[in-house]
Amino acid sequence: MSLSPRLAWLTGLVATLSLAAVVHILVVLTIPQNTSHSAYADVANFGPDRQFNLLPDVKPGAEPLPALDPAMKHAACRFTLDDGPVLFTASIPVPFWSIGLFNEAGEAVYSLNNRTSGSDILSMLLLTPEQLSIIRENPPEDLDELIVLEIPATNGFALLRAFVPHSHQSKEVDTALSTAYCGSLS
Repeated sequence: MSLSPRLAWLTGLVATLSLAAVVHILVVLTIPQNTSHSAYADVANFGPDRQFNLLPDVKPGAEPLPALDPAMKHAACRFTLDDGPVLFTASIPVPFWSIGLFNEAGEAVYSLNNRTSGSDILSMLLLTPEQLSIIRENPPEDLDELIVLEIPATNGFALLRAFVPHSHQSKEVDTALSTAYCGSLS
């Protein structure tokens, strides 16, 4: 008993499409395990950890990190809370700035801007639950002036962004981002 040519062709097409679908699904599912870099790893290329490092200006096709706004200047600080809490401070003389905190997987865990903070000065402390209990025993004098964030992840990075309203303010914004602090509490 032989299959008609039409049925044989249809069976072959279904088999080919099924195999292609299985291969496609396997490739999509293995992409995260096969990626060789992450935003967390890429931030290390711009300078030392626990320090804000100014990122190059965003140009089409040459973004230092994915999805950055070309109307903003950016500085990144990579950190590990294993080395203790991280204090972020900055004074940026622009109408809008924001800071985003990302875990090691590049997922946003917190975001703040000058409008939601109610201040033009960034003053934020990042720590683990264990570090917070230790600090509560002997709090620093200015603890009530800090935005205190408790996160379970120990590795991550902060991305500080500042809007540049006029090109003649570019150097001033660069200086403000370069002098922003990302480091130890003491």
